[in-house]
Amino acid sequence: MRIIDLLRKDIMIMDLKARDKSSAIDEMVSRLEEKQAVNDAGILKEEIIKREEQTSTGLGDGIAMPHAKTDAVKEPVVLFAKSTNGVDYEALDGQPSYLFFMIAVPDGANDTHLQTLATLSRMLIDQTFVEQLKQAATADEVQALFQKEEAEREAAENQQEDGNEETEKPFVVAVTACPTGIAHTYMAEDALKKKAAEMDVDIRVETNGSDGTKNTLTTDEINKAVGVIIAADKNVEMARFDQKPVVEGPVSDGINKAEELITKAANQDARIFHAEETDTEANDEAKQSGSVWRKIYKDLMNGVSYMLPFVVGGGILMAISFLFEGFLGEESELFAFFNTVGDNAFNYLIPILAGFIAMSIADRPGLMPGMVGGLMAVNSDAGFLGGLVAGFLAGYLVIFVKWMFRGLPKSLNGLKSILIYPVIGLFLIGISMYVVIGPVFSTINTAMMTFLENLGTGNAVLVGALLGGMMAIDMGGPFNKAAYTFSIGMFTDTGDGSLMAAVMIGGMIPPIAIALATTFFKHKFTEEERQSGLTNYIMGLSFITEGAIPFAAADPVRVIGSSVLGTVIAGGLTQLWSSTIPAPHGGIFVIGLDGITSALYFLLALLIGSVISGITLGLWKKPKN
Repeated sequence: MRIIDLLRKDIMIMDLKARDKSSAIDEMVSRLEEKQAVNDAGILKEEIIKREEQTSTGLGDGIAMPHAKTDAVKEPVVLFAKSTNGVDYEALDGQPSYLFFMIAVPDGANDTHLQTLATLSRMLIDQTFVEQLKQAATADEVQALFQKEEAEREAAENQQEDGNEETEKPFVVAVTACPTGIAHTYMAEDALKKKAAEMDVDIRVETNGSDGTKNTLTTDEINKAVGVIIAADKNVEMARFDQKPVVEGPVSDGINKAEELITKAANQDARIFHAEETDTEANDEAKQSGSVWRKIYKDLMNGVSYMLPFVVGGGILMAISFLFEGFLGEESELFAFFNTVGDNAFNYLIPILAGFIAMSIADRPGLMPGMVGGLMAVNSDAGFLGGLVAGFLAGYLVIFVKWMFRGLPKSLNGLKSILIYPVIGLFLIGISMYVVIGPVFSTINTAMMTFLENLGTGNAVLVGALLGGMMAIDMGGPFNKAAYTFSIGMFTDTGDGSLMAAVMIGGMIPPIAIALATTFFKHKFTEEERQSGLTNYIMGLSFITEGAIPFAAADPVRVIGSSVLGTVIAGGLTQLWSSTIPAPHGGIFVIGLDGITSALYFLLALLIGSVISGITLGLWKKPKN
């Protein structure tokens, strides 16, 4: 479907009055309602805002593309709007937006939705076309510009399809991909194509978008290419580029640094990619660039992300079983069922953690040795710390095995993944865990648990205050994850939920404090911030710290500073009052599983910390004009 078929003149807004994001959405949705393009304007607005909460559709360069797919829309339509003064639309580059394309399609018209986004993204990469749209004074001029642009593109595509003769131009291939797989994927594609044409370079671009892989590169094209460009913010299939010079960068480089990427690829000014030695080379590059700790953190978080469903699911079911035990006794079938299922999930925690840490380091061959190392850590009482070490050790042992057999004839390559890597990798991690890691970390683990069990009240309060504060320092970053991972380790090894109480309260307070501040200090927040603040009540009570992140990004010193103050106090209070949480997630919904007294003390600590943080933030914030 062509854009011109969706771009109705009667709904265009040639002089958008709004000055902020919320007002702009209201004005555009109202125009669609006025022109009877939607059945329910309220639902459409709700879906538009839901999409904005994921990532702003302010793409930068003065362009915004809000979109939604819902039954509230009668038929596919694109509303064009133009602002003279610019709108603060929270664009990715921080600049005002002047051109708006609100895409509204009925639920079920998925192809139309994605194709419209992709086509518009490609067209709007042309700065000349964008400037012409900014200068257009009437709806007729806008439609004429789109008709001309689409006609020129169709002619260029037909000419490209007809030109099959070999040329002496350098030929490069590229892959573009962004996490959401919508606008930036195709903007990077178009930017690379345009710049390649200007530089007299032939290029073929594969897009990994939300509607799947398009223009998939063939083996012949990859073989013929002098270089490869990867402009992606997510993993793409790399093994096919073995022995080719590969230039890598984020998808934004494909948009903003197209000439630099093409020049490097065409001149083969890039590292030769080796599929079999990727892990070793990546680690060498990490050492050279000083990013060793970032690599370790990424590997750890890969393991934690796969482990969390087992932690949350198993932990909450086990906590519910304790509730049934309190009312019905240990002989209850409900207690036995929930406890058995939860316990089975918990038994996989450390093997899953270790396995996926190893897989992040050494790819698929690392998974099995890592999981077995994690299981051996459990069986030897090496605990959570032993499992962490097993995961990293297994990953690097497999990399060592890969390096040892790098010179194996290609005719025997099939033996590597089937026989060599699993057998030797398993032997090396097995002997390491049996002889060294298991015994050493069993001793360390026992000593740590003894230390924590014998903590005096004063020391316990300090530990709780530290963990609570760490949860709020970066709200999902390394400090937050370190505190949460530590508390999970102690919870897994000892079953004691006291430290979990400090960590959970530290994750709940920031969004609740923001909600309180936006409620009682309204003049210091925009209308949009006040609306977002209301949702933070629910997110905070549910132990979802992410609701505070947009506020922290906009005003980090005040938001993080006030949050840390409240979480340090509340975290310490949970230990002073011996409050415990027998589940690793769930927030307000699990605090009563360890008894009414513990729950009441937890709620009191939560209230004190939230009020302190909320008042501090409200007094500290500057009023909004």
